[in-house]
Amino acid sequence: MTAAPVSRDVTAVQGFRDLMSAFPTGVSVITALDADGAPHGMTCTSLTSVAADPPTLLVCLNLRSGTLAAVRDSGGFAVNLLHTNGKRAAELFSSAAPERFTRLPWRPSAEVGAPLLVEDAFATAECVVAGLHVVEDHAIVIGKVVDVGQREDDPLLYGFRSFSSWER
Repeated sequence: MTAAPVSRDVTAVQGFRDLMSAFPTGVSVITALDADGAPHGMTCTSLTSVAADPPTLLVCLNLRSGTLAAVRDSGGFAVNLLHTNGKRAAELFSSAAPERFTRLPWRPSAEVGAPLLVEDAFATAECVVAGLHVVEDHAIVIGKVVDVGQREDDPLLYGFRSFSSWER
């Protein structure tokens, strides 16, 4: 069986973006330290579990991302799941704003040293890179979870190109 050619049709790309925007998901900020110890982070909705034993997850990061470079440099990263009041962090880390880590409080994680967003995240996972696979313009980064933290709060959601919440 021959694979169908990849479409570069603008209509197909927009249709795909519309499709994915209709799939609400939680909002996270992926963080890591580069080789010089500088923090990097980006908003990410491409996050999923892979296995429960051992705990493993994956994130998809753009190949041009400084965060991906930092993940490669350090061999680890943190997943910061944002709560309903974390919209400010989601917007900040999806922008090209300089010095983003000076604009909100964070601390280094205990296991891998990656930034934890102490006010905007209700749950965190520290991960060691267990694999990386490049697909088109993104890398699928497999993370072995080495530590988790969580407090009671409601998650920030993103779908239909807007933020929302899921209240219990």
